[in-house]
Amino acid sequence: MAKLKVYRTPAGFHDAYVAATSQKAALAAWGSDANLFARGIAEEVTDPALMAAPLDHPGEVIRVARTMDDADEPPPRRSTRAPSKAGAPETPAARAKGRPQPKAAPKPKPKPKPKPKPKPKPKRTRLDQAEAALAAAEARHKAEREALRREEQALAAKRRALDKAQAAERTRLDRRRIDAREAYEAALDQWREP
Repeated sequence: MAKLKVYRTPAGFHDAYVAATSQKAALAAWGSDANLFARGIAEEVTDPALMAAPLDHPGEVIRVARTMDDADEPPPRRSTRAPSKAGAPETPAARAKGRPQPKAAPKPKPKPKPKPKPKPKPKRTRLDQAEAALAAAEARHKAEREALRREEQALAAKRRALDKAQAAERTRLDRRRIDAREAYEAALDQWREP
């Protein structure tokens, strides 16, 4: 009798294991017409813990849950799929129907992912610098407006003084012109007399 090997292929949320003499016999037990080995979907198993149950039941498909959550379900059930080709001989899986199935070793629960570190609080450096620059500019603008207001007041006072001085000078010069005209007219009148 040929030496048995254990093969595995995924079947939904389970892995389907079978102990068979060849890949062809494993494909027949799974009821597959396609070569799952050539496609990379099926493989030979070498882990002794995973090989124990299939080797105890050669030719029978053993389904094992792939996650810890599924491991608490009732014992894995055997495939009851009929052979794919008409007239094929009855498989050992069909003959062993009703026999209790051994529990497969549960896979270890994956470690939870560590929580990501919280993001650091954003720095206010640029905002503080912008606010300080704005406050400094506003203070400078206020001082410049105040200096200009004082200059305007000084110019206004200077203009009032200039207007006053010019008015006084104009009044004095106008009075002198009037006096000169009166003197000229009086002298002209005397000249016209015979």
